[in-house]
Amino acid sequence: MSTDPTAPDFVYDEFAYLADNAREVGVPNDSSPAVARVQIALPDGRKLSALRWGTTDVEVVFIHGGSQNAHTWDTVCLALGRPALCVDLAGHGHSDWKAEQDYHPHRLADDVAVAVAEMAPRAQLVVGMSLGGMTANALAARHPQLVRQLLIVDVTPGTTSEKAKAIIDFVSGPQTFPTFAEILARTIQYNPTRTESSLRRGIVHNARRLDDGSWAWRYDRRERNRNGAEAGENERSVGGEARSGGEVERQRAGLWEDVSATTQPYLLVRGGAEGTVVDDADVAELMRRRPDAKVVTVPDAGHSIQGDQPLALAELIAGQLG
Repeated sequence: MSTDPTAPDFVYDEFAYLADNAREVGVPNDSSPAVARVQIALPDGRKLSALRWGTTDVEVVFIHGGSQNAHTWDTVCLALGRPALCVDLAGHGHSDWKAEQDYHPHRLADDVAVAVAEMAPRAQLVVGMSLGGMTANALAARHPQLVRQLLIVDVTPGTTSEKAKAIIDFVSGPQTFPTFAEILARTIQYNPTRTESSLRRGIVHNARRLDDGSWAWRYDRRERNRNGAEAGENERSVGGEARSGGEVERQRAGLWEDVSATTQPYLLVRGGAEGTVVDDADVAELMRRRPDAKVVTVPDAGHSIQGDQPLALAELIAGQLG
């Protein structure tokens, strides 16, 4: 059996690629905490899946972005070397899909709250990126007893479809690909700053090989499949759904209210290169609502700072932990 996704006898082993993660950024793989897949039962019968790094009290909870999964944090966790919980949001990774497809940050936050209460009740920091950042804001506002500090990666409720056009164009593409080479080629096209090896790993974690040898994205794309590339008169919200203009504005206002309701120490880490979805107007609105917030820009990083500059992000997280 092979872990090479192009091999005929390929078998998915989600932990077989960590040595490659570590080697690529020069991190000693043998010094990181052991990692295991865990499942959390939700009140409605669904299961939420997560990666549990280490065996002592979790210090950091990580929440990934839309169309991603918990493995997006692998290199950061290897570099950080601290006990962590990386959650697969509903409809992503190995977590159950929601029949009603309600992936609004408030609903996602309520799921994550169950996982944090069970697996990481004493965590010192919640890190959220993109959709995960909006979910982290909602978690802090709706379940403040579970969040002691917030670190938000390259997103605010001011993110629009125009700012995120490249991301939306990528995730609105085909659901299946005849070969691994074709899904890799499309991923490279839309992620020119990432190494091919990192993108190969990302695909292996975020897609699955079907019985006929083709590859399909692992996350819930049913709404997108029905609507094609999304109608031009609709705008995709930061929550990931297509909505009419009025609904988008109401939703965005509600997400800004989440930010206003947070009282925890707040750090926004924005990308300093092409691909970031945070602009100066977004930062100004954040500071108006949270004058005590801190903002750090990571040079040479776009939207996915954990992919572009994982060591820099790990250093910022370590600084928040003290």
